[in-house]
Amino acid sequence: MQDTITDTITDIDTDIDTGIDTDIAELAKALAHPARVRILRLLLATPGCIGGDIVEAVGLAQSTVSEHLRILKAAGVITGEISGPRTCYALNPAALEPLGRFIGALAPPRAAVCHVPDGKDMS
Repeated sequence: MQDTITDTITDIDTDIDTGIDTDIAELAKALAHPARVRILRLLLATPGCIGGDIVEAVGLAQSTVSEHLRILKAAGVITGEISGPRTCYALNPAALEPLGRFIGALAPPRAAVCHVPDGKDMS
């Protein structure tokens, strides 16, 4: 947890230098559709789900689900292992760690960071 605004700014500068912001944005973009979130929930509940089962559970056209799976796989959020004529999909939780850490860090600061002049009504 950050102690001062200076620490926070330093951490932000470091993250930009390492490209973590780009990684976080790409992960967020991959999750930015309700159907993809549904697919992730399905894979969380049923690890090792076959593509055809995902299509049935999500209730969208096979081509649409395939595109969503492609986006999730390209972002590294899921893996797909070909087994004969089928593809078995699974979550890759490690890929979501940077996004999870970022969201976890969005807690409000412990102390006020803005100075409110005496007598100023903030309501």
